[in-house]
Amino acid sequence: MAHEGTSQFAPSWFSTLEAGSGSRGQVHRVRAYVRLWRAFMRARVIIALVLLALQVFVLLTQSGGPQWLVLVNALHLSAALAVLLWTRPIEPGKPFGIQWLMSIGVDLAVFAVLQYFQQSGINYTPLFALPVLLASILGSMTLALATAAGVTLYLLGDAALSAPLLSAVSTARLLQAGLTGTGFFLIAFLANQLAQRLAREEVLAQTSQAAARTQAQVNELIIESLSEGVLVVDRHGVVRNANPAAQNMLMGDSYPHAAKLLLSARPGWNGISHLVDKSFMVGEGLESEVRIDPDEFTTHRFFARTRLTSSPSGRQSELCVLFLEDLREVEAKVRTEKLASMGRMSAAVAHEIRNPLSAITQANALLDEEVSEPGQKRLTRMIEQNAQRLSRIVDDILNVARVQPSQDEGVPALPVDQTLRQIAHEWLKQNKAQGVLGVHPHAPGAHIGFDPEHLRRLLINLLDNALRHASGQPSSIRVISQPHGNDRVRLSVWSDGAPLEASVLRHLFEPFFSSESRSSGLGLYICRELCERYGAQIAYQRSRLDQREGNEFYVLAPIIDGSSKTPVQQSLSYPPGDSVAAYTRPGLSQADPPSLSTL
Repeated sequence: MAHEGTSQFAPSWFSTLEAGSGSRGQVHRVRAYVRLWRAFMRARVIIALVLLALQVFVLLTQSGGPQWLVLVNALHLSAALAVLLWTRPIEPGKPFGIQWLMSIGVDLAVFAVLQYFQQSGINYTPLFALPVLLASILGSMTLALATAAGVTLYLLGDAALSAPLLSAVSTARLLQAGLTGTGFFLIAFLANQLAQRLAREEVLAQTSQAAARTQAQVNELIIESLSEGVLVVDRHGVVRNANPAAQNMLMGDSYPHAAKLLLSARPGWNGISHLVDKSFMVGEGLESEVRIDPDEFTTHRFFARTRLTSSPSGRQSELCVLFLEDLREVEAKVRTEKLASMGRMSAAVAHEIRNPLSAITQANALLDEEVSEPGQKRLTRMIEQNAQRLSRIVDDILNVARVQPSQDEGVPALPVDQTLRQIAHEWLKQNKAQGVLGVHPHAPGAHIGFDPEHLRRLLINLLDNALRHASGQPSSIRVISQPHGNDRVRLSVWSDGAPLEASVLRHLFEPFFSSESRSSGLGLYICRELCERYGAQIAYQRSRLDQREGNEFYVLAPIIDGSSKTPVQQSLSYPPGDSVAAYTRPGLSQADPPSLSTL
C-alpha cells in the first residue's frame, strides 16, 4: 500500500529543478517576511506617535494622568524607531529572541502602564491586539499563545485590583477581562493558522509558477528547433507567432520579427490562407499540399496540416496552428534511401564489371603480342588505355558511393594553365569540336593539388555537359583559369546554353538526378565529390560573357607550392537534396572573372 501511495507522485520533468527552485523559493519567502515585518514595525511607530500626541494633549488640557506618561510614550517611540531603523528581522520560526522583547515585550509593558495609570477614561485595551497579531503572524504558535496569555493575565489582574473582590463591579470587570482574553486567544490562533496557510499557498504558487515557466521554455525550445514550420494564425488570417523554420519558409531572412503578417496580403501565400480559412469554416483540422512563393523566381511545395485550438467555453476556436513540412526534405529522404540501396548494389555491379574488364585486358595483352602492324598496335593501345580508364571510373564511383578515410600519400602539384590546355586539347580531338571551344588560361605559375586523372575527369564532365547544352557556334564554350584572391584559382567552364529550369537547379548536384533519359545522373555529383576531396568548391551561376548570356560552372581550388605535394582530403558526403548546392556552396565568393558578369 505504501508503494502504491508513493507511485502516484512520480518525478516530473522539473524534479531536477526542485532543489534550485527551493532555494529561490526560500529567498522569496524571506523577502516577503522582511516586508511584513517592516510593515508591523512602521505600524508600531505610527501608534507610538499617536499615543505620544494623545498624552501631550492630555497633559496640556490637564484632563488627568501623571505627567511622566509623556516620557514613557517618548521612550516607546524611540524604541520603536530603533527597532525599525537599526535591527534586522529574525529568521522565521525562531520562538524567542531579544528582538521579540524589544518589540512585543516593550509594547505590552507600555500599553499596560498606560491602561493602569490613565485617569481620563481612555481604554487602551484594543492596542493589545497589535503585539498579539505581531506574534501570531511573524512568530510561532507558542509565541502567539504566550503573548495572548500575558495580555489576558494582565487584564484579569487589573480587573481584580480595580475593585473589591466578589463585588458587582469586580465580577463584571473580571467577566469582561476574561472575554477579552478569550478573544485575544482566538485572534492569536486564527491569525497564526492563516499566516501558515498563506505561506504554504505562496510556496505552492511559486513552485507552480516555476514549473510553468520551465515548461514554457521547454516548449519554446522544442518548437524553435523543429525543422517543421509552425504558425499560429487567428480567424482574420493574422500570423500571431511563427517558429524560425516557418519564418524561413515564408520569407527567408527578410521576415519582420516585430510586425504581424496577414496571410491574405501576399499572393504567394494564398494556398495556406485558403486552407486556414477553410479550417475555421468547417471547424476541424485539414491536410493539403500547398505552394509558397517567397519571390517571383522561387516556388516551394509544402505539406500543410491545420489544428484548431479548443475553446473551454464551447465557442468557436479563435486560433489555428498550422504545420508546414517541406516536401523537398521528404523527397530528399527518399533519395537518400535510394542512394543507400544503389550503394549496396554498386559493389555487385563493380564486381560484374571488373570480371569482363580483366578478361578484356588479358585478351588485349595476348592480342598485342600477336600483332605487329602499327595500326593494330595502335588499336590494342587504345583498348588498353580505355580499359584502364574504365577501371578507374569504377573505382571513383565506388569511392564516391562509400566515403573512404583520407589517404596518406600526397598528390602532385599540377600547373593550372598547362594542365588546362592539355585536357582541352585532348577533349577537342576526342569530340571533334574545333572552333566551338575557346581556352583562356590566365593563371601563370599557379599550381593546385589535384590528381591528374581526377582533374581530367572533372573538366571532361563539365565540358561534356556544356557541349550538350551549347549552341555549337564558334566560341560557344569557354574554359577560363584565373587567380581568385591570394590563395585560390578559379577554373570555369562557360557555355551559351539556355537557362536551367528551376526544377533542375534544385537538384543540380544530387546523385542519380538527370534531365536526360540516357544519363546516369552521377556526372555533377562526382564532380562535387572530387572537388571536396581536394579542398576545392564547385558552384553554378548564370553569367554574361562578350554580351552573351550563358551557364557557368566554376571551381575554386586552393593554390599550393609547385614543388610540394598535398595530402588527399577525405571525401565529404553532403545529404542529397541540399538546395544550397544548386546555386553555390557556402563560403564561395562570387567575384566575376575578366569579361564575365554574373546575372
